[in-house]
Amino acid sequence: MSGLIRTIARFWQLGIDLLDHLSAPFMLAIRLYVAYVFIKSGLTKVADFSSTVALFENEYKVPLLSPTMAAVAGTAAEFVLPTLFALGLASRPTAVAFSVFNAVACLSYPDISEVGIQDHTLWGFMMLVVLFQGPGAWSLDRFIRDKYFPR
Repeated sequence: MSGLIRTIARFWQLGIDLLDHLSAPFMLAIRLYVAYVFIKSGLTKVADFSSTVALFENEYKVPLLSPTMAAVAGTAAEFVLPTLFALGLASRPTAVAFSVFNAVACLSYPDISEVGIQDHTLWGFMMLVVLFQGPGAWSLDRFIRDKYFPR
């Protein structure tokens, strides 16, 4: 019986090792997916910026900022935050800023659909995975840490 237990334990460990090896590409996939969604939105805003400003004047209700300032800041955030996130650079502070941006985007649009809320919730949880787990081995944060601050 102990031989069977050892065999099961070896297979169990092989499974754990496989999951450990898949962690880096999984975290990269999370970062790239979320970045893609927001950069795509930013490109839409840049394509017709006068319409973007009009949206911020009439649809989006961003507190504390004028519609023009909100349009500029929101559009800039849709390029800067995803780029940092995708690269895995300053990942945890970026995840915090990105989460706040995501929440403001969701809350400031009064006519958001149930599907839109679900999408923003999914993206928010993906950002929180990076916040709590870190960006993974395939990130600039890990490269910088390993090169300049080895353990």
